[in-house]
Amino acid sequence: MNTEELVEIVLPGKVEPEGLEIRHGAVPVPGTGQVVIRMEATGVSFAEQQMRRGRYYDQPAFPFVPGYDVVGTIVTTGDGVEPGLAGMRVAALVKVGGWASHVLVDAADVVPVPEGVGAAEAETVVVNGITAWQMLHRKAHVKAGQTVLVHGANGGVGTVLVQLALAAGAKVIGTASARHHAALRAKGVIPVDYRTEDVPQRVRELAPGGVDAVFDHVGGRSAVDSWHLLAPGGTLVSYGSASTRDDEGSGSWPVLKLLGRVWLWNTLPNRRRAYFFNVWAGRAYAKNRFRTRLSADLTQVFAALKRGDITAQIAAELPLSRIADAMRLAESGTVAGKVVLNP
Repeated sequence: MNTEELVEIVLPGKVEPEGLEIRHGAVPVPGTGQVVIRMEATGVSFAEQQMRRGRYYDQPAFPFVPGYDVVGTIVTTGDGVEPGLAGMRVAALVKVGGWASHVLVDAADVVPVPEGVGAAEAETVVVNGITAWQMLHRKAHVKAGQTVLVHGANGGVGTVLVQLALAAGAKVIGTASARHHAALRAKGVIPVDYRTEDVPQRVRELAPGGVDAVFDHVGGRSAVDSWHLLAPGGTLVSYGSASTRDDEGSGSWPVLKLLGRVWLWNTLPNRRRAYFFNVWAGRAYAKNRFRTRLSADLTQVFAALKRGDITAQIAAELPLSRIADAMRLAESGTVAGKVVLNP
């Protein structure tokens, strides 16, 4: 007899971290084509920080269970699913629902985690790794010998991005506060302090001809500066609006403004490209293609992790029951890497 119960974290509305609720219930039963993953690791991403403020641009209606991605072991399989999948450690990108002891997902959305890679390690590179890999290789097509600028080089995505860019043979300039500079230098990144230095001026000194790619999660003024730092033929990949995290009002307005800018920049005859990157793009109208690409790219990321091209940066590991502490820590700006949640 199965005595396990479901434990999940519910976001009831716009609340402080202490307002997140712990709910208990029955473990879900997989339907046709589905599996249940017993969670071993999930994490706190920037997306959930936005969702808590009601500012993530396509979040579901409150209340809901947040959790952008999950790593764990398949415990039960539904009809039409290979029963041999039970017992396999997998990762899945889910957008919501990951902050739970058991997560129901479509079997087609799981990606095997290679032997020898721990659950927490794997968790640090699911959403962050997919985002970094696709921006670097599918959007900017970064090559050896090019120079790239990574904003927030110590953040969840930034940490993976700089390592993948270095592995591709690029020269990397990374913005971060001074406390992270020694660690960035040790990796081979040229750090720039966004708090005390004039970032555009410093980047121009380091790359007088401009940079080949900029990865910008800040949005607003930063995205405009980033565009002007590009060399001819360069690519700006904008993937967020962190500068507006604490603003009031619509969460979609900064994104729409950014999309408008990107569209305008791409009409200019100056041999530069701008993209607004959304990891979910294409899923609604080409689900199979989306899944194939995601599986291929996450497999590449896990291989890079296993090779040592990227190292998992775990900022802290906390149980689901300490979600308020985990959220505060992730939002504090004092940690490098990812805050990971365990069951």
